[in-house]
Amino acid sequence: MKEEIKMIVVLSLICGLSGISLAALKQVTAPAIEEQVLTYVQAPAINSVLSDHDNNPIKDRKSFDVDGRTVMVFPAIHDGKLTGVAFETSGKGYGGKIGVMVGFSLADGVLSGIGITTMKETPGLGSRVADLSYTSQFSGHAADSVKLKKDGGDIQAVAGATISSGGTVSAIQNAIGIFNALKNSFGKGWS
Repeated sequence: MKEEIKMIVVLSLICGLSGISLAALKQVTAPAIEEQVLTYVQAPAINSVLSDHDNNPIKDRKSFDVDGRTVMVFPAIHDGKLTGVAFETSGKGYGGKIGVMVGFSLADGVLSGIGITTMKETPGLGSRVADLSYTSQFSGHAADSVKLKKDGGDIQAVAGATISSGGTVSAIQNAIGIFNALKNSFGKGWS
């Protein structure tokens, strides 16, 4: 009985120390992981949806609260004036969530473009939502009428990948809602 208690105490100590070590390691590596995601996942999408800026949108990013959630907004500033914003939302695709970076032009409120950041869609089929032939349909598109053709809109879905196409459109519609909620706050956020 004494040996069993000793074994339980030793195993409990090992587990406790392992848990503390893992928590500390996660806390130490979190900033480096965030920087890697920003640099290699989000930055290419940000640069594809925000044009004509002379700032670094990643360094100038700000957080805004919308309906109880935090949204990271990346600004496009040209000659000291805020010209556009971008932020990431997601929609449900066939293989899981599809991350979509959505850019908006502040001059006219239209979409400046979209970029796919993350997805687990079927290679060669659903993954074609990241192709320029699909994403280019959103550049310059009015923000109030983003719908697939099957739903009465003018966005052509990827053939054979209607769930993936619907997931990206859902993410964009979510982004439009966030943009409409925040657009009056953007002037206060950057100079």
